[in-house]
Amino acid sequence: MSDIAIASTVPQPRSGALAIDAYVPGGSAAPAGVKLYKLSSNETPLGPSPSAIEAFRAAADTLEIYPEGSSRVLREAIGRAHGLDPERIVCGAGSDELLSLIANAYLGPGDEGLFTEHGFLVYKIAILAAGATPVVAPETALTADVDAILARVTPKTRVVFLANPNNPTGTYLPFDEVKRLHAGLPRTTLLVLDAAYAEYVRANDYAAGIELVSGAENVVMTRTFSKVFGLASLRIGWLYGPAGVVDALNRIRGPFNVSGPAIAAGAAAIADRAHIDAAVEHNARWLGELTEGVRGLGLEVTPSVANFVLIHFPKEAGRTAADADAFLTSRGLILRAVKSYGLPDALRLSIGTEEANRAVLAALAEFMAGGRVG
Repeated sequence: MSDIAIASTVPQPRSGALAIDAYVPGGSAAPAGVKLYKLSSNETPLGPSPSAIEAFRAAADTLEIYPEGSSRVLREAIGRAHGLDPERIVCGAGSDELLSLIANAYLGPGDEGLFTEHGFLVYKIAILAAGATPVVAPETALTADVDAILARVTPKTRVVFLANPNNPTGTYLPFDEVKRLHAGLPRTTLLVLDAAYAEYVRANDYAAGIELVSGAENVVMTRTFSKVFGLASLRIGWLYGPAGVVDALNRIRGPFNVSGPAIAAGAAAIADRAHIDAAVEHNARWLGELTEGVRGLGLEVTPSVANFVLIHFPKEAGRTAADADAFLTSRGLILRAVKSYGLPDALRLSIGTEEANRAVLAALAEFMAGGRVG
């Protein structure tokens, strides 16, 4: 029987679904007997707030009960932390779910979703899953380019996704540039500001997007509890948006899309200002030290404002990014290969503990001096 005949006898996914390259997370395994330093997923080395852990454990007493369907307690905690109206906040199973909800609500066949050249891979997945067409705008010096984005906007452009700061490059657009981008978009185009790493940014010209969302009907900002708050395993994200967008997303999201333990832990985590500050201070120290340390080895590092750095390796045999990845992995140092982001000659290094950071600098020095696996 032909493949066509077989295909006609089984359920078929919507056209384009099988064109999606599934998202591949960062590695998390080291060779047997070697201490693991997982520096591939931008997780905070300080872990979650003790208050969040306590709240999570307390929630174990009521696991048989459905969570409150709108994540009200968490939305109110976010509102207090940022001075926002909880009614304009939507919570989700990580910001990834919210990005997919946006695509499902605002994109369909014949529509276009736009993102930048080295933007977060989930944007393309969400656009294709909604049946729409992904459009890529080139970047300049690994940074989003407002003019390039606007040049690719058409009457079909329904959503523009902007990671700011961007993953995996760590670069960002100043707020004036974000406002210029918004001003150049049609009012019918939704601008999605993905600010997953906003808490780490110390640049005076940066803003996550709250001000822009507050005064516009076609801008939303997404955030996550997976990074600075150390709750990646619980999958908590949130979105701040106009009433119309919030209403649309609440109509299509799952009624209990955030678990009770996640709601409790998230509300406790965002209230622990001291723990957040400690995580940001640790990151600021080591972001600078790792950047200068790696550059001192003769390697290029893209300037980053997030909790990771992008390291570029030469194409010279024995010193490529793939060679470095194999060498570091043999020593238990797991970085993120970013070939899928169009960056085959680079590795992304998350800021880790002091022990992990010093270990990766020492290993890179050994590698650049001619060290090889085995």
